[in-house]
Amino acid sequence: MSYFDLHIADFRTEDGSGDLFERVVAAAQAAEQAGFDAVSVMDHLHQIPPYMARTDPIPEAYVLLGALAARTTRIRLGTLVTAVTYRNPALLAKMVTTLDLVSGGRAYLGIGASWNEDEYRAYGFGKALLPIRERLDRLEETLQVCEALFAGGEAHFEGRHYRLEGALNVPRPLQEGGPPILVGGTGERRLLRLVARYADISNFFGDPATVRHKLDVLERHCEELGRDPAEILKTRTGMLVVAPTAAEAERRAEDVRRKTGLDEETFRLRCIVGDPDGVAEQAQALLDAGLDGLMFFTSGLWTPEDVALAGEAIGKLRA
Repeated sequence: MSYFDLHIADFRTEDGSGDLFERVVAAAQAAEQAGFDAVSVMDHLHQIPPYMARTDPIPEAYVLLGALAARTTRIRLGTLVTAVTYRNPALLAKMVTTLDLVSGGRAYLGIGASWNEDEYRAYGFGKALLPIRERLDRLEETLQVCEALFAGGEAHFEGRHYRLEGALNVPRPLQEGGPPILVGGTGERRLLRLVARYADISNFFGDPATVRHKLDVLERHCEELGRDPAEILKTRTGMLVVAPTAAEAERRAEDVRRKTGLDEETFRLRCIVGDPDGVAEQAQALLDAGLDGLMFFTSGLWTPEDVALAGEAIGKLRA
């Protein structure tokens, strides 16, 4: 069965008013009713152009997820994805464990190498973003630290960047072995090898041809490491513009494209546009490329009506 995640990346409302948190809750609760498997949020501290203005609203990810855990009952909750350079890994493991407890065993740890230098500098994490090699080194050590703390017992770890001296993670996560780990990114030499070694879930961007290529690379890494690639849930994130009719979806999509400043070809590669039937047809092409699941985000805060339409498309894919 396919896996579908409602990704909340844009917190703008059409009129700029209303209780932001309650609107997010309404979207998450609608996702449960519509058949989504998970709700995810970005781990950014200010918004990221070109999709949004830097000054547009965005809450802190883990506080928001904890609050959503108390207002939902079934969907999984996680980040797409936690920036590895923003938190001490032992603290991160404790945060995700607490989210698992609050949610009744519905947390997952989404994590990546981080990339937004503007944000990194603005919040004082450093004067310049760390080189990619060091960020990937830190990502691997963070994965090892989180695995150790999710496993329980007194954890010891000595790495180049992090160390544990008898760290405890009590109470333990509700999920046996700890929350599933999603590693986001598509770097073929190093990052996809980390996915093959540590991840329960992978996440890509791109059209069906790009997805097939990345999956081939991931499969080769799995073969070299002696891991069955079927153990990894393979997902893709992309924008969704859905409306009751195809014509209305196209009109909305053109508005979104103009606001982002993307050219037509790039926009179409990144976005699924259509009524529920059209969305299901385009989504099926991505699943046929070898994916197990899709993560959808939209321009503006999801409304319950839009979530219901996306859920209709999901229903067609699962029929």
